[in-house]
Amino acid sequence: MKQVNFVVIFVICLALVLFGIENTTPSVIHVVSGLDFEAPLSVELIVAAGVGATLAWVFSVWVHLQGIAQKSPEIEQRELRIQQLEEDVERYKVELDQLPMLPQADKSADEAYVN
Repeated sequence: MKQVNFVVIFVICLALVLFGIENTTPSVIHVVSGLDFEAPLSVELIVAAGVGATLAWVFSVWVHLQGIAQKSPEIEQRELRIQQLEEDVERYKVELDQLPMLPQADKSADEAYVN
């Protein structure tokens, strides 16, 4: 899987380099009235792609954090069942401690059968 990721990243970087070599014509970006930037077209598009990728990553993290914060009903049911089972185990331990101990078997009788 690492090789596939490497190949994908390598191909994307190679495409960006080739794109940058071919598109060196300066162009102007009008951000707002009176605020203009002039840079090669390739630089502007690569920066725009980087900003877009960063925003997509931030959105992905935000959605993931919301998913963690909101537990699904299935998870809540499982946690409740785990708590009930833990209480059952504790109750069974108390019941076992309260049971009378069985008498020990006579060791001399066991040794008679071994010989």
